[in-house]
Amino acid sequence: MDEKNSLTEQFQANRPRLRAVAYRMLGSTAEVDDAVQEAWLRLGRTDAAAVDNLGGWLTTVIARICLDILRSRKSRREEPMGPHVPEPIADNPSEREAEMADSVGAALLVVLETLAPAERLAFVLHDMFAVPFEEIAPIVGRTPAAARQLASRARRRVQGAPPAPDPDLGRQRGIVEAFLAASRNGDFEGLLAVLAPDVVVRADQAAQRLGSLPVIRGAAAVAESFKGRAQAAKTALVDGEIGVAVILGGALRVVLRVTIAGDRIAAIDATAEPAAIEALDVEVLDRT
Repeated sequence: MDEKNSLTEQFQANRPRLRAVAYRMLGSTAEVDDAVQEAWLRLGRTDAAAVDNLGGWLTTVIARICLDILRSRKSRREEPMGPHVPEPIADNPSEREAEMADSVGAALLVVLETLAPAERLAFVLHDMFAVPFEEIAPIVGRTPAAARQLASRARRRVQGAPPAPDPDLGRQRGIVEAFLAASRNGDFEGLLAVLAPDVVVRADQAAQRLGSLPVIRGAAAVAESFKGRAQAAKTALVDGEIGVAVILGGALRVVLRVTIAGDRIAAIDATAEPAAIEALDVEVLDRT
């Protein structure tokens, strides 16, 4: 009983921070309550004694829960009701709700709502709660450098500046466009020039059903596989990183995440599962 009481006390001590994170992520007091309750339930299913930093663990958990909610919300945005609008604090707010409203503001919530889920999470956790990018990266499934880019893109939007091209993203875009051009033209040597010797291509089950092999390893094998293809492929930003969108019949059918090391492509991950694609923020860059 003492152990349970202690855990409850620790959770209650962290509750204000969890609510603050969730409100900035979701802008909805009802969803905040649901997210915090889910965090409590997950804590109950975890061996808390094995958690070194409970506050950090809870912040990660609430961030993951909010990211799932945002992605689910994004997948419903084509419904007739339209996009989610941040909810104001109630007419008779509690002291904590009033504090949240004062510290965020409706205008900022509206701007945050324009961000992709991964951008919003990176910005909120890092810029508002000083969470290191090394801790943000695994939540959004990115490297720390990529998480930093997500926060940077979000910061520019919040500050009202037009998204400026990131120099590194520009270099990576050139590599991917060279890869796609070589693929379309059936240029085997051109493909080899932009592929790392140990490059690996992985495909999810949906992509395999479209004809992709589960795994292809080595520059020669990958170049042979892509030679003469990519006719429907376009460069794109995938959750803020350079990738490829395959458009067929006017619909996004396949997304390629591209990992670049130096000036070569080191890995390609193909996603064709519709639910997985819906959870991604994909912005086509090549409109031709």
